[in-house]
Amino acid sequence: MSASRGAGTTRRPAGRSQDVDQAMKVSTAFRPDTAPHGKLQWQQLVKWLLEDGQITAEDHRRIEQRFAAGASSQHPLVRLGGAGLARASDGRTLDAEALTEWLAGRAKLPYLRIDPLKVDVGRVADFMSITYAEAHRVLPVQFALNEITVATCEPFDTEWVAEIEAHARKTVRLVVASPLELQRYTTEFFTLAKSVRAAQKQGETGAIASFEQLVELGKAKGTLDANDQGVVQVVDWLWQYAFDQRASDIHLEPRREMGAIRFRIDGVLHTVYQLPPTVMNAMTSRIKLLGRMDVVEKRRPQDGRIKVRNPRGDEVEMRLSTLPTAFGEKLVMRIFDPETTVKDVSGLGFASHDAERWSTLVAQPHGIILVTGPTGSGKTTTLYSTLKKLATDEVNVCTVEDPIEMIEPSFNQTQVQQALDLGFADGLRALMRQDPDIIMVGEIRDLETAEMAIQAALTGHLVFSTLHTNDSPSAITRLTDLGVPAYLISATVIGVLAQRLVRMLCPACKQRDDSVDAEHLQELVKPWRLSGAVKAYKPVGCLDCRMTGYRGRAGLFELLLINEPIKAALHPTPDLRALRRHAIKEGLRPLRMAGMMKVAEGVTTIDEVLRCTPAWAEGM
Repeated sequence: MSASRGAGTTRRPAGRSQDVDQAMKVSTAFRPDTAPHGKLQWQQLVKWLLEDGQITAEDHRRIEQRFAAGASSQHPLVRLGGAGLARASDGRTLDAEALTEWLAGRAKLPYLRIDPLKVDVGRVADFMSITYAEAHRVLPVQFALNEITVATCEPFDTEWVAEIEAHARKTVRLVVASPLELQRYTTEFFTLAKSVRAAQKQGETGAIASFEQLVELGKAKGTLDANDQGVVQVVDWLWQYAFDQRASDIHLEPRREMGAIRFRIDGVLHTVYQLPPTVMNAMTSRIKLLGRMDVVEKRRPQDGRIKVRNPRGDEVEMRLSTLPTAFGEKLVMRIFDPETTVKDVSGLGFASHDAERWSTLVAQPHGIILVTGPTGSGKTTTLYSTLKKLATDEVNVCTVEDPIEMIEPSFNQTQVQQALDLGFADGLRALMRQDPDIIMVGEIRDLETAEMAIQAALTGHLVFSTLHTNDSPSAITRLTDLGVPAYLISATVIGVLAQRLVRMLCPACKQRDDSVDAEHLQELVKPWRLSGAVKAYKPVGCLDCRMTGYRGRAGLFELLLINEPIKAALHPTPDLRALRRHAIKEGLRPLRMAGMMKVAEGVTTIDEVLRCTPAWAEGM
C-alpha cells in the first residue's frame, strides 16, 4: 500500500514554486569536484551566509565571537537558528527552518518538510537501522520502484550514498530537511516500528505509527476491533492531522479494493490516504462508538456528534454522518472549529455596501430573511454569526435544525426528529408557543414548513431560514414553486442573501498578475462597471499553503432587499428576469461582481470566482 502523494512538501527556496514530482527530479546530490565535502561546520555556514548576503558583516563578527568560546553538540543549523540572526534583506528571522531552506538552495537540492502521514514507517525501519540513520543524519521518506528519496541535513556528506545504492539496488535522490524534523521523526519512526514488531509477535496491537502499520496488523489478525489500541491511536492521529491541515471535512469512503480518506481543505477535496476495507470498517466503528451511534446498524443513515481537542487544546465539535454504500458505510465528519465557524458579523467579509444593508435588514422587528447557496457555501456561519449578535438578554432566540450544526449557549436549539414525527413544520409550530422573538428554521424544504414560517412572520416574529438556490432572486421563484402565493411572499419576505466561498490567495507567496487589468475585469462583469484601482495577484505555492497557492476562504455576498419596486414585480406571478432587472436597479450587486471586486483587491483569482459564481448577466 502506498500514499496517494509524496512524503512531504518540496520546493525550491526563495519562494519559487514547482510541482512535487518535478522537484524530485533534481540531481541526487550536489557533487561536483569543487563542491565542499563532509559534515557542516558553523564557521563555513556563517561564511556562506555572509557571501550570499543573508547576514551583515556585523552579524558575522558577532557570531564568530560568540561561538569561538567552545564547541557544541547541536547541529550547526540548529545552533545558528538559535542565535537570533535576521535576514539582511527583509529582516526575517533566520531560524533553523529558514537556514535549512537557504542551505538547500545553495546545495541545489529540493527542500522538504517531512509529513509523517506520507511516510511508510515500516519500510523505513526495514531499510536501515536507527544507528545508521542517526550516524549519517538521514531518513528515507519515499520509496519508488527504482529509486528511494532520502532526507538529510548534511547535503555535502554523501559518502554513504554509494553504499545505500549498492545495498538497495536503487538510485538515491537527496532532499534537504530540517535537522530538528529529522531528529524528531527518526526517533519516533524507529521506536514505534520496534514496538509494533514486538506487539505483533505477542499477538498484541501495540502502538501504531502510521496507516501502513495498521494495515499490516489488520492483515495479520484478519479482523480489527473498534477498541483495539491500534485503531484508537490511528483515529486520534487522523483527527490531529486533519486539524493540522485546516480540514473542514473528513471523508472515509469504502471502495471495492481500497478505501479512501479525503480531507476538504479550503473547499476542495484532497485524497490523503488509501487503506483496506477491514481497517476502514474498524475506524468507522470506532468513530460511531464515540459519537453514540448504533455500531451494529449499517443499513440506515445515521447522524451523531463528537467533541475532541485540537493541538492547541481547544475543544472542537464534529458532526458525524454515515451513509450505506455498495462497499460499506461512508462516514463524513464535518469539523466545526469555534474560531472559524462563529465569527463577528464584521468578520464575515461583507463589502461596506452590503454590510450596511445587511445590518439594517436584520434589525427589522419581523419578516422572513432567507440565506441561499449550495451545501458548503457558508450559510451556517452567516446565520450563527448574525443570530449570536442578535441574541441579547432581551430577546428569545429559538432554532429548529436538522441537524444542530453547533451548540450555541445563547440560543434555544431544537433537533428535528423525523422518527418522532418532529419535522421542521412541527418544530416551528411548537416554537410558536414558546414566546420567541427570533426564529431560525434550518431549511424550508416543503410547503408546510414555508407556511409555518409565513405564519410566524405575520404574527410579529423575525424568521431566518435557508434555501438551496443559485442566486437571491431565484429564492422568490423557489417559494412559488413550493406553492406559496405571491401576495404572502411580498407580505413576509424582507430580504434574501445569496453567498459563496472562494479560496483566498496565500499572503506568503502570491505574486502580482500583470495580465489582469481593469479592462479584463470589466469584460467579465458586463453590463456592470467596476471602479477603482486593480491590484490582481496570482497563486504561486509555498510551504505555508502546501503548494496550492491558496490559504483560507472568503465570502461573496449578493443581497436582495424586498422593497416596494421588487414587490410590484411579484404580481401577478414572479418573473425571474423581471426580478433580476428590478434588483439591479435597487442596488443589488451580483455574486460575480462581488467576486471580481475581490480579484481587484488581490484577495482571490478570476478562475476561483468563475468556478464558484453563476453568470446571470445572461438574459438580462
